[in-house]
Amino acid sequence: MGIASDIAIIVVAGLIGGLIAQRLHQPLILGYILTGLIVGPHTGGVTVSNVDDIELLAEIGVALLLFALGIQLSLKQLRPVRTIALIGTPIQIVLTMGLGLGIGRYLGWNWIDSIWFGALIAPSSTMVILKTLMSLGRMGTLSSRIMVGMSVVQDLAVIPLMIILPQLNDLEAGLPALGWAALRAVIFLALMVFLGTRLIPALMRHIAAWNSRELFLLAITAIGLGIGYLTYLFGLSFAFGAFVAGLVLSESDYSYQALSDIVPLRDLFGLLFFASVGMLLDPIFLYNNIEIILLIVLMIVVGKSLIFGVLTRLFGYVNVAPLAVALTMFPIGEFSFVLAGVGLASGSIGQDLYALLLATAVMTMILTPLLARAADPIYRLSKRWFRHEPIDTFNLPKEGLHSHVVIAGAGQVGQFVAGVLKEYGQHAVVIDLNQQRVDEARRRGLAAIYGDAGHPMVLEAAGIDEARLLLVTLPSMEAAQALVEYVHRLRPNLHIVVRAESVEQMERLHALGVYEVVQPKFEAGLEITRQAMLHLDLTPSEIQLFTDSVRHDHYAPLYDAHPDYHMMHHLHQVERSIDLNWVELTADSPLVGHTLADCAIRSQTGASVVAIFHEHNVITNPPRDHRFMAGERVGVLGNGEEITAFRRLAQAQAVELEKQ
Repeated sequence: MGIASDIAIIVVAGLIGGLIAQRLHQPLILGYILTGLIVGPHTGGVTVSNVDDIELLAEIGVALLLFALGIQLSLKQLRPVRTIALIGTPIQIVLTMGLGLGIGRYLGWNWIDSIWFGALIAPSSTMVILKTLMSLGRMGTLSSRIMVGMSVVQDLAVIPLMIILPQLNDLEAGLPALGWAALRAVIFLALMVFLGTRLIPALMRHIAAWNSRELFLLAITAIGLGIGYLTYLFGLSFAFGAFVAGLVLSESDYSYQALSDIVPLRDLFGLLFFASVGMLLDPIFLYNNIEIILLIVLMIVVGKSLIFGVLTRLFGYVNVAPLAVALTMFPIGEFSFVLAGVGLASGSIGQDLYALLLATAVMTMILTPLLARAADPIYRLSKRWFRHEPIDTFNLPKEGLHSHVVIAGAGQVGQFVAGVLKEYGQHAVVIDLNQQRVDEARRRGLAAIYGDAGHPMVLEAAGIDEARLLLVTLPSMEAAQALVEYVHRLRPNLHIVVRAESVEQMERLHALGVYEVVQPKFEAGLEITRQAMLHLDLTPSEIQLFTDSVRHDHYAPLYDAHPDYHMMHHLHQVERSIDLNWVELTADSPLVGHTLADCAIRSQTGASVVAIFHEHNVITNPPRDHRFMAGERVGVLGNGEEITAFRRLAQAQAVELEKQ
């Protein structure tokens, strides 16, 4: 069967490896790499027949991963890390090349091999880093943005390295080729800007109008891989083109659906990539050179971690960010294999160095999820030994934070809630990574903290240990989920309220122990509909029946999966059935001039008068001798039928005000 049988072997073995990794609470990529080692050409038993074909398919996995990353990524999110990405990454590449040069000279290699080795270990594995961040729930955090920004620049830097390194013996001849490559990159990006703002949105709008999921999936896949192929024709990276295509698509109205459709393809081809990495590992070569490989891996892990950690700190990032970046970005990247292939084809490096690089790269990839997971425990332990930088805080109560509300996200919703709580004398503290929002909250007199709500140090500054409630208004579901998971482990009984965009997200958050989930768009649409029905003079009973039906249909998946949500729905239904309405009495109302006792409102309608708005004053629980006057607004409590009966009693021309 050829390649079909090879794919079947890898998928089945990948499932087994993934199940084992999941059972051992390890990232799935470790199971995939182990799968590749077992079914690879260097071991017995069931073996893949054509590794080269699998490696070609694995390139699609890298492209789809970067395509999905581009869709998820907003250029606005990278603004806080643009300095370290554009300036710090070139510094990191030069320092890492120096590290590789030092390792090579220490091991007795010649200058050419040492320089090549330094260049080969400089890039980090975007694929491994992203998969690790996703598995740990750290996508959307500040440290993840630093890693993504630096990884993108690293991938771009591979292009000039592919041109310069083969010309080491005659660098002057390579400079024109480098200039031509830079010119091609500028032309390509200019074309992408033009197409991205004109052609692609129009094409997607036309395809979406046909309401065909198959055509939509085919279109976004064609855009990602097609633009990647165009970059290849331009002499640039295939995966880089797919990433740019994702960035272009992220600015359209179809980004969310495109991402949801492309994720299964990304994960399937990602399995092929990690399996192909495992196939490259020769156990015999590893056994014969285990000492030198372990030494090189140790020097790379320690050296690159120090470089990334120190650079992150020098560029002004504090607390856990330098440690998280250091323990996640050390693995040798997939583009190093491409660069090594260029060196091998041009005769610049030998087969032994190539095999050594493969073994070293695979081991660094295997170590990445293990060390990345240790970042938070190490950070918490270090807080006991070292003094840490203070978190930027504003307007916190002098007596400290106790029984307060922590609000993750200082956007419009977060600041509105904090402002309302402040008016009622309740303490609340908002957290945000956007300095402008923090400054705005400070000007409004709100307690605010600048920082990433997903980091333990920031949550500690917000007094999460003493908090009464956590409200999560973050737009990123990945960041919200990571925050919920951490806080739930820290304080399992703390009530958490989170906003979500879909029922699927609600189910996921409920499984994490969230007390309540709110869908702003759905609730806003339902409230606008309710207001329209009120102005069209539909009865409260009809409106209530409609809203209950819509809510039940919308949340049906939750009711089926979680009986407690069904119970909460019935409780809310009872609550809404006893509604407070304000009714204005006109001059010709039969109630005007009569006392509350004379009207016998409760016996005639079943409704209860609980408040009266009179001359800018609110009379709660009005006395029985209160005499109704024209222009008064009467607050009536009851169900839909009782409110309707009171309106008829008050007189048909009474104007019902907005329900409270």
